[in-house]
Amino acid sequence: MDFAGAKASGEVEAESKQAVADQLKQRGMIVLEIADKHSSREIKLGRAKGVKAAELTVMTRQMSTMVGSGMTILRALYVLEAETESKALQAILVKVRKDVEAGLPLSDAFERHPKVFDPLFVAMTRAGETGGVLDAALLRVADQLEKADSLRRQVKSAMAYPLVVMGFAFTVLIALVAFIVPVFVSVFKELGGELPGITKVTVVLSNLVTGYWWLCIAVGAGAVFAFRHWKRTKRGRAQWDTFRLRIPFKIGDIVQKIALARWSRTLSALVSAGVPILQALEITGKTAGNHVVERAMTDVIANVKAGGTIAAPLKNTPVFPGMVCSMIGVGEETGALDTMLSKIADFYEDQVEAAVKQLTSILEPVMIILVGGIVGFIVISMYMPLFKVYDQIK
Repeated sequence: MDFAGAKASGEVEAESKQAVADQLKQRGMIVLEIADKHSSREIKLGRAKGVKAAELTVMTRQMSTMVGSGMTILRALYVLEAETESKALQAILVKVRKDVEAGLPLSDAFERHPKVFDPLFVAMTRAGETGGVLDAALLRVADQLEKADSLRRQVKSAMAYPLVVMGFAFTVLIALVAFIVPVFVSVFKELGGELPGITKVTVVLSNLVTGYWWLCIAVGAGAVFAFRHWKRTKRGRAQWDTFRLRIPFKIGDIVQKIALARWSRTLSALVSAGVPILQALEITGKTAGNHVVERAMTDVIANVKAGGTIAAPLKNTPVFPGMVCSMIGVGEETGALDTMLSKIADFYEDQVEAAVKQLTSILEPVMIILVGGIVGFIVISMYMPLFKVYDQIK
């Protein structure tokens, strides 16, 4: 009950009963009884993989509009909970609403669900709460999510064509090796004689696919599992991110431009939202998506703590071009760092769009040559023994 004697009941999510009692006492309540909740009829979310970036963006914009119109956070969460079509996001909003009802700030409630609300989302929400401009902070978050999703979809759509062609080439190869080559092998046995080396390679490949297909699947699955496990390790991630920046056919350049666009857009959003610069740099490093950029942020943070600038350590990192360092230096000198970072992000997002189109035009002839080479290799390997027999008859 409260100090006026009015009784109240509700649910609080906490690690222990003592933690629940502490929360209620902070809200001016006198605790009469605390009992565990043994079961729940609410939606079970599991891993929350169903929350899409577009759904999260719409939810953030809606919440910004409602908070800006004077609606309380709790009521806005109730409305979002009822209006959201995504079951996964609805389940998350139920938990966030309950945490807010228990007395937690909105940013802390978001922070309990890191798979949906990343550190950038939480930090900008917290900055908006602190500065009393939560609606503007949520609007910036929505813009950031939109830009990041647009960049992601742009790259995915560009990579769709090469992946389809590679899949088609692999399917053709398996079909030829599994169904066409065995027919020729039976003919070669009847003719007798020594097979050419290129034909022997194709026959061995055919026997492997038809007789040991289970081994091929096991090796392929094992290789994928080993690669993913290696990439999750600290050393593996560092090596993989460094390798991605050096991939030929302009792919490494695109990876670099994407990392720079994401880094500058994130840091611009955090600085403009009023997040302290050291915290903004730390969050930017974690959300950059590249270990090389993250390592560079460690040097930048150390330099800023010592009273230095952001631009100085970036000059020693190859991933940051001189233009970026110069623009950041000017932004620090003029006090318009967020504006400069936003311009850098706009520039590199345009560069990514142009580079992706150029990459697509380069990959088209490469894919055609690759498919033609695969089919040609098998056809030639199958007809060479026939030509050899024809020469002997002649």
